[in-house]
Amino acid sequence: MLKSSNLGYPRIGANREWKKTLEAYWAGKLDETQLTSQLENIRLDHLKLQLSKGIELIPVNDFSFYDHILDTSAMFGLVPERFSYEGGVVPFSTYYAMARGDKGAAACEMTKWFNTNYHYIVPELNGAAPTLTENRPLKAYQEAKEKLGIEGKPVLVGLYTFLKLSKGYEPDQIDDKIEQFLPIYTQIVQELAQEGVQWIQIDEPILVTSITKVDLERIRRIYTALHEAAPELNIMLQTYFEAVDHYEEIISLPVQGFGLDLVHGLEQNLQSIKKFGFPEGKTLGAGLIDGRNIWRSSLESPLQLLKELSEFVPYDRIVVQPSCSLLHVPVSTKPETALDPVLKEALAYADEKLDEIVLLVAAASGHEGVEEKLKNSRSAVEALNASQSRNRVEVRQAAANRDSQPSTRTSVFAKRQVSQQEKWQLPFLPTTTIGSFPQSPEIRKARQSFRKGDWSNEQYETFIEEQIQIWIKLQEEIGIDVLVHGEFERTDMVEFFGEKLNGFAFTLNGWVQSYGSRCVKPPVIYGDVEFIAPMTVKESIYAQSLTNKPVKGMLTGPLTILNWSFVRDDLPRNEVAFQIALALREEVEALEKAGIEMIQVDEPALREGLPLKKAKWDSYLEDSILAFRLSTSTVKDTTQIHTHMCYCEFHEMIDAIRALDADVISIETSRSHGELIHTFEESTYELGIGLGVYDIHSPRVPSVEEMVSMIDRALQVLDPALFWINPDCGLKTRGIEETVASLKHMVQATEIAREARSVAN
Repeated sequence: MLKSSNLGYPRIGANREWKKTLEAYWAGKLDETQLTSQLENIRLDHLKLQLSKGIELIPVNDFSFYDHILDTSAMFGLVPERFSYEGGVVPFSTYYAMARGDKGAAACEMTKWFNTNYHYIVPELNGAAPTLTENRPLKAYQEAKEKLGIEGKPVLVGLYTFLKLSKGYEPDQIDDKIEQFLPIYTQIVQELAQEGVQWIQIDEPILVTSITKVDLERIRRIYTALHEAAPELNIMLQTYFEAVDHYEEIISLPVQGFGLDLVHGLEQNLQSIKKFGFPEGKTLGAGLIDGRNIWRSSLESPLQLLKELSEFVPYDRIVVQPSCSLLHVPVSTKPETALDPVLKEALAYADEKLDEIVLLVAAASGHEGVEEKLKNSRSAVEALNASQSRNRVEVRQAAANRDSQPSTRTSVFAKRQVSQQEKWQLPFLPTTTIGSFPQSPEIRKARQSFRKGDWSNEQYETFIEEQIQIWIKLQEEIGIDVLVHGEFERTDMVEFFGEKLNGFAFTLNGWVQSYGSRCVKPPVIYGDVEFIAPMTVKESIYAQSLTNKPVKGMLTGPLTILNWSFVRDDLPRNEVAFQIALALREEVEALEKAGIEMIQVDEPALREGLPLKKAKWDSYLEDSILAFRLSTSTVKDTTQIHTHMCYCEFHEMIDAIRALDADVISIETSRSHGELIHTFEESTYELGIGLGVYDIHSPRVPSVEEMVSMIDRALQVLDPALFWINPDCGLKTRGIEETVASLKHMVQATEIAREARSVAN
């Protein structure tokens, strides 16, 4: 009959034990033995919980010491030459240096995991040939079996996905890379088969992107070799995040199972099954529960879908599972005692999603005693849909009439730039930062005291003003040209705004991993989004009163708020984006009215919402451009609109970024500076731009010489008159000393660049 399965469990722990353990180790409070022991306890607790829920196929090797792609690189001994590594199992010191950098070497590049907000460490393949340093899936399987009696399902990143996500080789070298890595993959599966492993989950999410017929031939070669190496091992070829385009070719591969996303890729995947059927004797991993969002399922739709699937695949060859790893959702709703009961009942985090999977299997299998649970699920969803928060008529109408709203600046950029330079009189190569400054333990403690009610509003505001004073003075002393107030009143760049808008809710423990130990607590957009009152004006006015230099107003853009939130699933996402955009426009206008006429509307997450299939890009980008311009187009010519983007493959969307019509864009590029510069060798960008000159994700303080080199390289292809100097991103997570030192170096590097060009001219 039907079986239940999971694809991956959140690493962070119910109370972020994982995060705290890593950070204690980095701070020198734990040694390697203590680190290993504590992480093992967390890992085993996660396995025991899934077992207690009734999950039959429990994933192992989905746990990580930082990132699963970095784990895979380390397993293959892929350590760049700049790190000291002499072969064998990669030590923790080297492993974490690759992720975070150290005094002698810059960290490896980090970028988004497909279209999610999770970041992975990009493998570098231009060093030594790969070798199997340790069979991590095998070790994870042995641990689960020996210590818990669990017959686990090892998880392994697929070879083709791993190569496509790597850097350090030319596209025409991929066949050579396959030949290098394939013997290692065959060794892994052979050792798993010899150990008696029944199923292995090989993740190939690259298969849902726009791949070619040549790609398919390579994939066939890979899986034919794996099958021949271990014919007795059942391989579940797992896809997620979208539908498979080349369905007919994929299901002909010599593997025993195919995992399909039947939530985000439902329509196309289901049509493919109905058109081409499903191979006899193979198992379907049916991703029926949304692994990327937090909403409870009424279960009626997935139950009906199971019935439809049973016409093509018998129940004894269907495995019910989430649409993807549960890495992307929080752990449990149990701590959410402060939420409105109607909303809380409509939520499902990782633990509740496991319950839904088990309930689906029971209901579809005709087990008794499930009717009441199914009724409760349906009632919870219906109650939220009927709530007033989801039925604000004026908000719905305004978003629907978006085409009649202003979405174009009064003048073109060339004219605006002249007006803005006359107004601001900025120096050549102006310097600025992205917005936030270090959130010290003192700041976090103050915020906690205020939220608990131990501090009055007056006490807290006085404290925030003191921090603003300190950092305005510091910025002036360092010599930065365009200042920021530091965002000390903000816990998170999305949460802060959501707390001040209608339609948002905030959880107590809804943490998810963003990168490494960095966890975020996304807001929940559960209702119609509506502006209430100015959100940032007070702090911005105060900061500007302390200096004669311009201070930027700092807002988070509509697409980033959308993409970094858990978004209601009863409306199209673009409708929600337009609601947010119209609310933000009122804030932009309030800032301008208050005399804040440099306004940064950050869109670091714009690209991560980009559909995985290029055929869908145009529609998403058109909506994104419109949403941004709805937010920013009603200001005067002299009001300078800035924006910021993170790890953006600029070459893929340069036209769309240009169409945002922001006066200045800053881009997070220090870990992939050369690749971005190459884009400008082929394309002209005629608006203001700042390429991040140092990596803020590392505690390392870069030298002046490094920054000068980055500036010089950029100015070979960009107009110096339009170029800004800035760090990669906000500085909230950095220490005070390293931040001040790095910014001083940045200003010194700018002065050198200015002088060099002054002499040259």
